[in-house]
Amino acid sequence: MGERRGLVSLVGAGPGDPELLTLRGRRRLEEADVIVYDRLVNPELLEFARDDAERIDVGKSAHHHPVKQREINNLLARLAREGKRVVRLKSGDPFVFGRGGEERTYLRGLGVDVEVVPGITSAIAGPAAVGIPVTHRDFASSFHVIAGHRKRAGHELDWDNIAHMEGTLVFLMGMESLGRIVGELLGNGKPADTPIAVIQWATRENQRAVKSDLLGIREAVAEAGLGAPALIVVGGVASLLDDGDDGGCGDGGGRDDGEGGVG
Repeated sequence: MGERRGLVSLVGAGPGDPELLTLRGRRRLEEADVIVYDRLVNPELLEFARDDAERIDVGKSAHHHPVKQREINNLLARLAREGKRVVRLKSGDPFVFGRGGEERTYLRGLGVDVEVVPGITSAIAGPAAVGIPVTHRDFASSFHVIAGHRKRAGHELDWDNIAHMEGTLVFLMGMESLGRIVGELLGNGKPADTPIAVIQWATRENQRAVKSDLLGIREAVAEAGLGAPALIVVGGVASLLDDGDDGGCGDGGGRDDGEGGVG
C-alpha cells in the first residue's frame, strides 16, 4: 500500500441554516479527518463530522485576526501533506469574499490536492430569506456584490461608479461601515429615496431585517437594534421586504469571515 495522499476540500457552508448545506459538503464533513472552520460557520454543521475528527477554529472578526491568513495556508498544506482529508469550512461560498481563491492558488502551488465544494452565497440567499429577490423584472435586471468594509489605503471603492450602477447592490461585511456606505451613495448621486434593507443573521432562527430609504436606514437600524453580522441590500427590490418577513426563516434552524453577511 502506498502512502495515503491528503486532500483539502474548500467547502461552502452556505448562509447559515444547516439545511442549506449541499449534499457534497455534508459528505466531505463526514469523511474529514480535520475541519478548519471560520467564525460565522453554524456550529450545528460540525455535528456532521466524525467524533474523532479534529476541529480547528481559525475565525476572524473585523478587528481581531488571531490566526493570520498565511498561517491558515501553511496549516492546510501541512495537514494535507500528513495524508489527512481536510475540510476548510467557510460560510457562504468559498469564492465569494472568502479567500478561497487565495488558498486554492497557494495549495496548488505546493502540489497539494485541493477541490472546491461551492456553497449557497448569502448575497442571494440572505435577501431571499426575507422575500427580497436580487433580480426582478420591475426593479432590477442585474445585481452587484460588493465588499462593504474599508479597503487598504489607496485601494478605496469606486463610489461614483457604484452609485450609478443599474440593478441591485448587495454589500457584504459592511455593517460596521453602514453610515459611510449610505453617505458615499448619497454623496455620489444615489437618490435619497432609494429603498434599502439590512438583514442580520440571514436564514438563522434569530434572523431580523428592516427596510427604509437611504436617508432613514441608520435610524431604522438603530431603533431595531440590528448589528453585525448583517448584509445590506440597496435598490428597488429592497422595498419587497414585507413586515411579516423580518422575524425569522420558518422552520429552518441555524444559519457567514468571508461573505455570508459578515458585518
